[in-house]
Amino acid sequence: MKKRTKRISGIVLGMIGASVAVYLILSAFESNLMYFYSPTEIANGDAKSRQSFRVGGLVVENSISRAPNSLEVSFVLTDLKSTQTVRYTGILPDLFREGQGIIANGSMGSDGTFNAFEVLAKHDENYMPPEIADTLHTEKLREPK
Repeated sequence: MKKRTKRISGIVLGMIGASVAVYLILSAFESNLMYFYSPTEIANGDAKSRQSFRVGGLVVENSISRAPNSLEVSFVLTDLKSTQTVRYTGILPDLFREGQGIIANGSMGSDGTFNAFEVLAKHDENYMPPEIADTLHTEKLREPK
């Protein structure tokens, strides 16, 4: 009987240990996961305000403004339905320009501005990040004809 009790307690402890390990792995995965939102989804309140995520779209013409004597730049992104103001401090990619499809990583500020810590631009004329292409394609299909 004593051998059986030891075996059962060993199995129970092993299952508890495995459960804790799975929980820790999944929580680490969730904290490193970065969701993608379009400006329309942000406007609808789908994005969590304090969590890091990605926003993508086209840079609106004449929306880029740079702070004097600083690396701070702000610009507006659109998915052809809604817009989102983005603020970034740093050196922008060489391919960043108006009308360009970009993705920015960051989080929402309390003022409703997206504070980016990284800006990614397409690498050639034929490439658009899949998230932006899907969003733009969906929005074009929704437009009345």
